[in-house]
Amino acid sequence: MSESAPKIGLLLPTRGLIIGDQSRNANLIIQLATIAESEGLDSVWVGDSLTAKPRLEPLLTLASLVPVTHRIKLGTAILIASLRAPVALAQSTATLDLLSKGRLILGVGAGGGFNQAQKQEWVTAGISPKGRGKRLEETIQIVTGLLSQDSLDFKGTHYQFTNVGIGLASFRITGVPILFACHLGAKRPEQFDRAARLGNGFITISEDPHGFAQICSHVKTAAHIHNKNFAAMEKVMYMTINLNDDLEIAREEADQFLKAYYGINMWSQLWGPWGPSKLTIQRIQEFSESGASTIIIRFASFDVEKQLAKFLKEIWPYFS
Repeated sequence: MSESAPKIGLLLPTRGLIIGDQSRNANLIIQLATIAESEGLDSVWVGDSLTAKPRLEPLLTLASLVPVTHRIKLGTAILIASLRAPVALAQSTATLDLLSKGRLILGVGAGGGFNQAQKQEWVTAGISPKGRGKRLEETIQIVTGLLSQDSLDFKGTHYQFTNVGIGLASFRITGVPILFACHLGAKRPEQFDRAARLGNGFITISEDPHGFAQICSHVKTAAHIHNKNFAAMEKVMYMTINLNDDLEIAREEADQFLKAYYGINMWSQLWGPWGPSKLTIQRIQEFSESGASTIIIRFASFDVEKQLAKFLKEIWPYFS
């Protein structure tokens, strides 16, 4: 990989299996991860939802990849951390990081409230959907605190406890990298501050290259305020693409996939490209020029194996 090329990761279809009626073919996740590692990709990632967008459980899925991979990083894109009890999440995080010898990356977000299904997800989990940002901050402060200290006292808005320890620490002295979701459309400036103050970078899904550069600028400003090294932070773009030499076929399959995935084709104007590989090569280069250090590729397709093969043959050589 050249110095200027972004790292490339693969989004594993933990929800795609469900909407494609292939849940009993869950071993496909392992197959795709081993292919990604053998071909030299930097990372594999899994998403999260309990009931709003059902899928395989993310941390268990990543744990299943530990014995069959050795180098590739294992990430969440993103984990709705506040849907888990923070002490239990700290235990799971430390366990997975230790088993993988420090390959875990936690991309986390406050979780959406865009529709009734997403709001109901919180109620079903027994957690108020209000104050999600503050709850996320406290959850991550507890996780990082428990993984770096023998015992922790915590007094927050949502969680309070004294002298708690889990007897585990992260594999790396520097801890598990935490990336916070940032989206311009959310119109919440506190998300950029959160990424710089509590995290090791950011991850976004809903921006074009110009918007990505704006997020970089916002997080860089916050990093300066908090005396953090912005240059060392991960800046991650989660791209959604469909590869097909026929532009219309690519658009049609992507539209069908995204409507099955979300119920609507949200952010369609910011996702893509759909079509020939040269369009994706160009877009990756544009995101790299806008500051992206890592690009996660999600295929808006019901045939991820075919899409990945085409990606590895026609696109990966430009960035490997």
